[in-house]
Amino acid sequence: MHNEKLDLRHKDILAPRLRLANAGLSEYTFANLYLFRQNHDYEIITDRDIFIRGKSYDGHLYLMPTVDVRSLDREYLKELMKSVDFLFPIPEAWLPFFEHNEFEVEFKEGDQDYVYTVEKMRTYKGRNLHKKRNLLKQFLDHYPHDALPLTNDRLDQARFILKDWQETSTMNAADTDFAPCLEALDRYDELVLCGGIYFANDEPAGFVLGEEVNNETFVLHFAKARVKFKGIYQYMFNNFAKILPQKYKFLNLEQDLDKENLRVFKSSYVPDLLLRKARIKLK
Repeated sequence: MHNEKLDLRHKDILAPRLRLANAGLSEYTFANLYLFRQNHDYEIITDRDIFIRGKSYDGHLYLMPTVDVRSLDREYLKELMKSVDFLFPIPEAWLPFFEHNEFEVEFKEGDQDYVYTVEKMRTYKGRNLHKKRNLLKQFLDHYPHDALPLTNDRLDQARFILKDWQETSTMNAADTDFAPCLEALDRYDELVLCGGIYFANDEPAGFVLGEEVNNETFVLHFAKARVKFKGIYQYMFNNFAKILPQKYKFLNLEQDLDKENLRVFKSSYVPDLLLRKARIKLK
């Protein structure tokens, strides 16, 4: 068995494996693993197969498969699991592989991905989203605005937005995703990311940044905006949903990590799906 710190050089090995695993969860992209490698102390474990070893946000050591677990030998997997607290994140579709007499299945609310239909974000239809519609209308009525692709020549404007977002935050940079987001901008092409940048009053106002997680889902790893522009987040999500290629049916805004502010924010858009991620333990 060989282990080493996850690095950019692992992209060519991991990216196609994660894509073939087709887990549908936000962690199963190379960019996500790479950008949050320090937060989770990610290591590549190379043995008969390849795994990611990391630490969960609540301090547990886990092993993440890079293929569909249903293709693995169960006894081999059980042996590897003895060195960690659990397997994670495991999509619900893989759970039949884990027999109840040998494994325990646990879910944590803070782990689950918030997923919305692209159509919902394009329209904000329904009584539950009337506040989003109102905020969007206020933004459109109050500010001269523009929406453009986040291309290399606009990355410095995105960095300006990110720094402004951090400066107006009530948390220190070490407690936010400032550093991973900045690195995402610095390695935009290398990580094959895609996004949009938004303007209000001819000023850079916000940006979104993400990638395809599977053929019908686009995951937004980051959404940052200057809070001086009321309604900017509602404008960004609405506009980005409108310009996404038709093949994408869902927009994944990732998990809330048990942070109340993120839970309130993501819940306010009324998710259509909450993708649970199992933690699998040996009995």
